Amino acid sequence: MKRITTIFILSFLSASVWAQNFNGPGFGFRLGLTATPTVGWIKPEQGKTEGIGLGFSYGLIGDFNFAPNYSFSTALTITTINGKSTEINVNPYHMSSSNTNPVGYDLKYRMQYIELPLTIKLKTLKTDGRRFYGQFGLSNGFNISAKQNAVRNGAQVGDNQNISDYSRFYRAGLIIGGGGEFDVSGNTSIMAGLTFNNGFTNIVKDNSRNVKNHYLALNFGFFF
Repeated sequence: MKRITTIFILSFLSASVWAQNFNGPGFGFRLGLTATPTVGWIKPEQGKTEGIGLGFSYGLIGDFNFAPNYSFSTALTITTINGKSTEINVNPYHMSSSNTNPVGYDLKYRMQYIELPLTIKLKTLKTDGRRFYGQFGLSNGFNISAKQNAVRNGAQVGDNQNISDYSRFYRAGLIIGGGGEFDVSGNTSIMAGLTFNNGFTNIVKDNSRNVKNHYLALNFGFFF
């Protein structure tokens, strides 16, 4: 997992160096930092959502400005997506149960991913040091941690259970959002916005279950 993280970081920084060598009127590359609270939830096809979970995302952000009002935007972040659900016959807990009838489990997911989003930003013209943007694209997540609490018939059967062996490594999602950028001084600006990340791939390996996770992010960042 450390090797995968290193590859992503080197790829991101290599792209940054390449982009900064591109000269154009107002084009080029901008690198920044982000720290983002998230509100996540679990949506099982065979079960129901039981509540939201607060999470966090942090890391690097970058905009490749290829036209005055258009940017290719990406990032390299560690993102936590939490949520609660009720599901039927959940492994690994159901594997140890002698009950052959459908059994419901109250679950609390804590999933963590390395995210590498690929999006397009459409920006307004800058006025008085501020501009607004809309954003759309694909989220690519690579699971680095999967923990779960589980309750069956009022009794806890899983406490901070490691479910990495039962979770899929890759998560894809659709990103849509918007916000604004506000100049502070020189090339430094603050970014603030709201993003909806709609997961559309199954996050569990059990083929009898289809579970997806989604989150809403309140984005904050600094570009330098």
